Amino acid sequence: MPTFLFDEIIFGPVKSRRLGASLGINLLPVSGKFCNFNCIYCECGWSGESGQTTRLPSREDIRIHLEKKLREIVVEGAPLDMITFAGNGEPTIHPEFTGIIEDTIDVRNRLVPSVKIAVLSNASRLSRPEIFESLGRIDKNILKLDSALEKTVNLINQPPAGYSIENVVEGMMRYKGRFILQTLFVKGEFGGVVVDNSSDEEVAAWLEIVKNVMPEMVMIYTIARDTPIDTIRKVEPEKLDTIAGEIRKLGILVQVSY
Repeated sequence: MPTFLFDEIIFGPVKSRRLGASLGINLLPVSGKFCNFNCIYCECGWSGESGQTTRLPSREDIRIHLEKKLREIVVEGAPLDMITFAGNGEPTIHPEFTGIIEDTIDVRNRLVPSVKIAVLSNASRLSRPEIFESLGRIDKNILKLDSALEKTVNLINQPPAGYSIENVVEGMMRYKGRFILQTLFVKGEFGGVVVDNSSDEEVAAWLEIVKNVMPEMVMIYTIARDTPIDTIRKVEPEKLDTIAGEIRKLGILVQVSY
């Protein structure tokens, strides 16, 4: 199926389902997805599918583009809630990620101090001290975990060798609740195997992790754009609402996007 790529370093502001008026920062090539996951639902398609080698934007390029765009927004008086690191893959794999976060905080503080900074990450690099610390400095540290079961994560997310749910959970716990847990629920089939991380077994195991890590908020959602395969589908709103109810019983804020 057709997929979607961001073709600029700075894009938007766009109306985000979860983050309001959001100015996006893409730290990755514009010609194709660049990620250490290969999620079967990813709107950007498959990792390495473009077959092109494109340089990553430099720390200086990003700072210049961000400052220019924010100055335009201030002059125009356009609404802005969030500066969000998202784009064509996993932002923390950029080798200058730590410095880029420092620059973004500085530019934000000078030009739009009321705007929050968010990073959407797959949480695979929390064991790296510099990544862990940088994510801890921002306002909305949004970390993905789509399942509590290794077999399901391997099927849905196709993470790199060495990825461990146990290590991810350990990293999340070190934030002592100062992060947001993000999970996408999906159903269907991939490679002849049934996909459904919304089953009773899956949700029960996942809720145990939620209890252990106790994030400040949980964001649950399902697919909303085209995906690389046509054998997966949305999870029903009623199911998402049921899962949300279980999260609220834990005293945790929950945001649901259908």
